[in-house]
Order: sequence, then structure tokens, then C-alpha cells
Amino acid sequence: MASGGSKTIGGSVEETKEYHRRYLMAINSPVRRDILRALKDGEATIEALSSATGLDSKTLGWHLNILEHGFCVEKEVGDGTTLYRLTKEGKVVDFMDH
Repeated sequence: MASGGSKTIGGSVEETKEYHRRYLMAINSPVRRDILRALKDGEATIEALSSATGLDSKTLGWHLNILEHGFCVEKEVGDGTTLYRLTKEGKVVDFMDH
């Protein structure tokens, strides 16, 4: 991935196309956009996101993996807690319809 710039720009045209495909797949789901909206105010645990979205932890985890793979969220694991936060790419939710 390109350092300092967009995470969706690769070292080749093919790599960039793959990154864009992953990104578009991540944001193309209304459920995942709801998760991104739930993260707009800062980082959250899976429990807090489950409460905010109404999704069970298994379903939420599946969607979070897609969002992470699509460069929309980052997770930080430490001291028995996992926190999720929006990336620059994930903040696109501000410009999308509900």
C-alpha cells in the first residue's frame, strides 16, 4: 500500500483495481454503512457496535472483517479488548445516503 496516501492505491494498476474492488464491496452494503455510521463518533468495541446496530456479534464480526479488508475500519487489539475505528476511506459514509 502507498505510504501516507490512500490505502486503496497499490503499486500497480492491477493491485489498485483489486484494492478498489475490495473497497467498493465493503461500502456497497447498507448493513456495513450502518456500522460505519456507528463508528463516526470514534472507536468502539464489538459489544458497543452490536448494541448500536442490533447485529449479533457473529454477524457483526463478519461484516467488520469485510470492512477491514476493504480499508474502511482498523482494529486495535490490546489488553483483552478489541477496538474498531474508521479509516480515512471509511469516512465516506458522511457523503452517502442513509
